[in-house]
Amino acid sequence: MRHPLRHHLRNNLLRAGSWLAGTALICAGALPAAASATPRENRVPTSAAPAPRAAADPAYQVLVFSRTAGFRHSSIDDGVTALRELGGANNFTVDATEDPTAFTTANLARYEAVVFLSTTGDVLNGTQQTAFEQYIRAGGGYVGIHAAADTEYDWPFYAGLAGALFHSHPHNQTATVEVEDRAHDATAHLGRTWQRYDEWYNYRTNPRTTAHVLASLDESSYSGGTMSGDHPIAWCKDHEGGRAFYTGGGHTDESYAEPAFRRHLLGGVRWAAGMTKADCRPETGYASLFDGGGTGGWQQAGPGSFSLADGTLTSQGGLGMLWHADRELTGDYSVKVDWRAEGDDNSGVFLGFPASSDPWSAVNNGYEIQIDATDSPDRTTGAVYGFKSADTVARDAALNPPGEWNTFELRVTGERLEIFLNGRKINDFTNTDPARSLRQGHVGLQNHGEGDTVAFRNVRVKTSGGTPAPTAGEVKGVNGKCLDVADGASADGTQVQLWTCNGSNAQKWSRPGDGTVRALGKCLDISGGGSADGTKIQLWTCNGTGAQAWQPQGDATMRNPQSGKCLDAEGGTWNDGTRVHLWTCHTGPNQKWTLP
Repeated sequence: MRHPLRHHLRNNLLRAGSWLAGTALICAGALPAAASATPRENRVPTSAAPAPRAAADPAYQVLVFSRTAGFRHSSIDDGVTALRELGGANNFTVDATEDPTAFTTANLARYEAVVFLSTTGDVLNGTQQTAFEQYIRAGGGYVGIHAAADTEYDWPFYAGLAGALFHSHPHNQTATVEVEDRAHDATAHLGRTWQRYDEWYNYRTNPRTTAHVLASLDESSYSGGTMSGDHPIAWCKDHEGGRAFYTGGGHTDESYAEPAFRRHLLGGVRWAAGMTKADCRPETGYASLFDGGGTGGWQQAGPGSFSLADGTLTSQGGLGMLWHADRELTGDYSVKVDWRAEGDDNSGVFLGFPASSDPWSAVNNGYEIQIDATDSPDRTTGAVYGFKSADTVARDAALNPPGEWNTFELRVTGERLEIFLNGRKINDFTNTDPARSLRQGHVGLQNHGEGDTVAFRNVRVKTSGGTPAPTAGEVKGVNGKCLDVADGASADGTQVQLWTCNGSNAQKWSRPGDGTVRALGKCLDISGGGSADGTKIQLWTCNGTGAQAWQPQGDATMRNPQSGKCLDAEGGTWNDGTRVHLWTCHTGPNQKWTLP
């Protein structure tokens, strides 16, 4: 009898055990006095830096099924070859078949995952369908590739497993894939966008409410998208006891020779087979605090810093902390953070501390959720540092080893803090200290010290009322005049200036918490991402780059972290129409701004 839960737990412990058995420097939970984040990018790269290599997976078997009862893709043979080659390099064996009699209870029990490779039409009879349903409910894994969404339309269980079924497609063309999750093993190697040529399916339903979307299509980047601008193209989900991964790519023969697409498939197979963990619960309603485009809104406290490259913050030196100064969380909320340790490294995520340039404030008034391989129960990964150990059995079953990404969800309800690791609950803590409160405070990321290298991606938050409301209103500068978009125009490149405050939309600026400052649906932008004194400040389509990141300072200036320079009203006298540009920070009256 197949025992998938026990089998996968054993596999995970084999891969992670040597790391967890090690000891680390105990994180003092603490940190000291002031440095600055050091962003290293302007425009967004399309591929990620190599990750530290994780431990090898234990050997396992995968069944690839490619029967067609409708259109047959010529790429199937290339797909089988690619999966065999991936298996040979990654310790799994591929059995490929188009024989539906392979779908028996006894035979399916041999496999950790079953791949439906561009199947079409009705490919299984009722008895075979029942065997596959039992396999999934016993903890099996499913991988659907491309036309796996164009099959078994009359089998409700399969429709739920696949997540969405085929509706139509335009001609083959290049499109921009927007990578929404860069922690899952199928997409962690990708940049924030991915340019690919393929046949792009439209689906009958949107899977976002039942699956976790890993990547979606920018429908403005190609013709023929029909999903109203929300077009998932790869996703994962837990389904009736099993795991399901689907990717819409893979129509063309050439897809299976693309290194990035092959790595995408490998990640899907590994996750479906239980070799790597991820949070594949549906995720909606979160607002970004850090999406990789810049560190606007964040401030460094204490020594050390974080580098920013490939949309990833990586700790350097310490003890210190990078904290989000622009948004204080109140009431009930959920924070999600993707993180990766290189080895036996030390870091943590802080919640519930007041605004302060002194990082000891976070230690003394907030709580640290620990990242560390130490064997001290109250000071290891998933612990509320110094207060409550994680459920280490649950934690070990959910944890990816060094070199692989993990996801924390830190859910605050009243004074209760629930900690989820890769979608699995590993700790449940209630604050009873009257001097502390989880219901009000900021979010911080720790840089622990030399030799402790931990990376972070995609920090996001959801409040009990949904996404936090952006701060909005007038931005007032020298002589009480307002930051204004010339002539109220919204075209890219429109000059930003000073003008007498008049309540128009050209003077209504919002700060949604991602470091940008926005008006008329676009962002306050440094022309060309420049850094020279006098560089034009303009309105531009929001693009997540460092040219659109603005960080309010305690002296009322607005600094762009990428250039290290300030928002400045030109000249020595300031009237209606005075241009706003970039200039070396000097704290004069023409660099002081009152924000909404």
